[in-house]
Amino acid sequence: MTPFAEIRERAEARKGGAAALAELMPPVKSPDELRRIPDRRWLAGMTKRIFQAGFVWKVIDNKWDGFEAAFEGFDPKRLAYLSDDDMDRLVSDERIIRNGQKIATVPHNAGLLLELAGEHGSAAACFADWPDEDFGGLLDMLKRRGKRLGGNTGQMFLRFMGKDSFVLSGDVARALIAAGVVDKEPKSKRDLAAVQDAFNAWRAESGWPMTHISRTLAMSVD
Repeated sequence: MTPFAEIRERAEARKGGAAALAELMPPVKSPDELRRIPDRRWLAGMTKRIFQAGFVWKVIDNKWDGFEAAFEGFDPKRLAYLSDDDMDRLVSDERIIRNGQKIATVPHNAGLLLELAGEHGSAAACFADWPDEDFGGLLDMLKRRGKRLGGNTGQMFLRFMGKDSFVLSGDVARALIAAGVVDKEPKSKRDLAAVQDAFNAWRAESGWPMTHISRTLAMSVD
């Protein structure tokens, strides 16, 4: 497996040096900062990434105030128990994207957050305390227990919330193949375990968070 120092050097050369690369790194929140995020904002974050998947992100951004109003601030205790009338109203609400299947993810994922709150004290505590070295396990939990939170959607959700994370974009997948971590786009449990092992090794080598390693991988390939 290629040492991370070599990958970082390639990314720095492509982006104009170490300082220029550092400017491109996304913020990473500490566990204490993550724990202070109200659970309703975690539901809002889930919902935004779900609606953005396969859609023009700017459209969702421009309509987001309408989403906040239509979903009443994303309180999980309220939205986990939407009635049929509530669902009919939302499917007809012009303030949001009227995709019935994506709207139906909101009560389901609100229920997941309530379950996590019961298990951990708050859903935020679950995300904050999940060990970085088992990030793949967190992704698997979201895929199994959530709705439409598998693949890049779950990864992007956690990245935008500030959780230390990797995102297996096309560029990152190509970098992982070039580094000898996998031989194809990582989809299987075996490949994802190899990816986690590589990120754990690169974290130990560099002292960098996974978020910055992931972004550096993406910027190391043409």
